[in-house]
Amino acid sequence: MLANAATIPSTPDLGKAEGRCRPDEAGSSFEVQVKGLKDRIGTLKLEVYPANNTDFLADDNVLVSAGKTFRRVEVPVPASGPVRLCVRVPGPGDYAVSLLHDRDGNRKFGWRIDGIGFAGNPRLGFSKPSAEKASASVGSGPKTISIVMNYRRGLGVAPLASK
Repeated sequence: MLANAATIPSTPDLGKAEGRCRPDEAGSSFEVQVKGLKDRIGTLKLEVYPANNTDFLADDNVLVSAGKTFRRVEVPVPASGPVRLCVRVPGPGDYAVSLLHDRDGNRKFGWRIDGIGFAGNPRLGFSKPSAEKASASVGSGPKTISIVMNYRRGLGVAPLASK
């Protein structure tokens, strides 16, 4: 099954139907408050993965084909006001959560242009954080978490300096 998944072209809509929160829904979900945006251009792509290093940031087609958790919510960056996103998850548990500020619209992370953030707001180095550090727990209802965005600073990425 995984060999077949490797040949399936990735689709930007994978995980969106499952991840979309519905009005007044009370099931397990993350309500994400986005902090530290550099600007109001581009899109925000929120993704949920299993909370283990093997599956964290793995190919979405492989995860879905294997019956593993993968959820995606993608929205234009709001022109003003607080930025909040909601993503449904299959049920209570631990999940790794990533948030991409795709400023150039190419649908992938470019460390020189785009912003990135994770649940737990781990300090970022030259590689992705561990799934444990980028995870959050949720119960049987909505859970609010804050994700601080990181952008290029020198040779690395970090939150923008407070003004």
